[in-house]
Amino acid sequence: MQKPKIRRALISVSNKLGLADFAHGLAASGVAVVSTGGTRRYLEEHGIHVDDISAYTGFPEMMDGRVKTLHPKVFAGILCRHDRPDDMEGIEAHEILPFELVVVNLYPFEATIARKDVTAEEAIEQIDIGGPSLVRAAAKNHAFVSIATDPEQYSAILDEVQLYGGTTPETRRRLAGEAFERTAEYDRAIADYFANALEEDTYPPTLNASFRRKAVLRYGENPHQRAAVYARRHPAGANLVSARQLNGKELSYNNLLDLDSALTIARSLPRAGVSVIKHNNPCGAASADTLVEAVEKAMLGDPVSAFGSVVGFNGIVDEAAAEYLSQPGLFVEAIVAPDFSAAAVGILTTKPKWKNNVRLMQVGSLDVLAPKQQLRFIDGGVLVQESDVLVDPEHEWKVVTTKQPTNQQMEELRFGWTVVRHVKSNAITLSKNLAICGVGAGQMSRVDSVDIAIQKAGDRVDGSVLASDAFFPFPDSIEKAAQAGVAAIIQPGGSKKDGEVIAACDALGIPMVFTGRRHFKH
Repeated sequence: MQKPKIRRALISVSNKLGLADFAHGLAASGVAVVSTGGTRRYLEEHGIHVDDISAYTGFPEMMDGRVKTLHPKVFAGILCRHDRPDDMEGIEAHEILPFELVVVNLYPFEATIARKDVTAEEAIEQIDIGGPSLVRAAAKNHAFVSIATDPEQYSAILDEVQLYGGTTPETRRRLAGEAFERTAEYDRAIADYFANALEEDTYPPTLNASFRRKAVLRYGENPHQRAAVYARRHPAGANLVSARQLNGKELSYNNLLDLDSALTIARSLPRAGVSVIKHNNPCGAASADTLVEAVEKAMLGDPVSAFGSVVGFNGIVDEAAAEYLSQPGLFVEAIVAPDFSAAAVGILTTKPKWKNNVRLMQVGSLDVLAPKQQLRFIDGGVLVQESDVLVDPEHEWKVVTTKQPTNQQMEELRFGWTVVRHVKSNAITLSKNLAICGVGAGQMSRVDSVDIAIQKAGDRVDGSVLASDAFFPFPDSIEKAAQAGVAAIIQPGGSKKDGEVIAACDALGIPMVFTGRRHFKH
């Protein structure tokens, strides 16, 4: 097994994470370190002897660091083939030192352009030139050179250096592949930046998305399907992929889908809010003055379906909420929240029978997120759209019936309208006291969804309000709702038969609000 001894490393990094320990380990193994300005100063501050690259090349860094490693003595030292006598004679004749290890991570271009206030000048200065060139040269010559482009690679490289004095061919080949992936991803981000800057349309001519595998999952939606979860390089805000798992067994594909839905709904709820998800649809959601009140109301939305559910909180899970969830007869698969108090963690991981399995996911602050793009793959391509996350402009709402909703009914209608957009179409929700009491989801006919929501609500339907994600094509749903005891309705409007639907509400004495905006979720 070919393991060329690593005698000399070239290190030039933007991200210094883990670098000092890595360089100390290399130096202790007899590896000489050559470095550039900022990296050299950092390593010297940590007590590591470093040879300055300018002293080696005889050419100073210039243009504020734009030119520092672009020199034949650097690239010949990386690209020389150690099994070619002519290559080795050439570098010896020109007093060129070979580098068996190159450690480079690139200027933070992606993080820079992610800032809302970034200027074009700032973005351009974060386009790395020497870094990608060094990475590609080292990766090309991976038969003799190891290339590190990520701090997560340091420990594996150091282990082999300490064990063998160099790295194995398999490791160098893997590192080379990861290096070319990184430069391709980096160049793609730059190209997309320029395309978006020049393109008047929201959607550029070419779409590229880059993700890194975070974990291979046990299986997909079903045991016979293989699956994995990938992370964006710079995920924004609270999200499941970056979350910290405080307890429980490995997350499944379905867990992640349900947790994402629970988090999305919970963060949209007013006051202290809780969502309860089963099979990627809400079977409960509620708002209250405290989380313990909210979780109790949410779990009572559909107690049968709530067994084995996933629960989302929009605030820190406290002792009272944890005590409620841990009572006998309740069982939850996973909980997602900004944070958990120490007392809540203690209760949820010791009291209930399911203590060892419940997944507790801490996602951090639920800051309001700007609209993000959703990608959905179909055979032959991918669909792209903005996520349906913005709050609807309430000043555009219209009461279209003779009877006006009361202030209490308006608050309830707002709540129902907040939740119904997260239910699979055709979607109907019934809510009462700021808690969902009936849901009709994913039916081919809207009137069937109304029937299911009424059946789920039972006696609680009397005095409830109904929210529909899209217009009613006929008055039949209105008549069923009124007969069951629904007190007010909110819907987008826009049907050819809106007049008939409004007339039915007027005849039955039910106030109805048109929002002017549909919320299909397919």
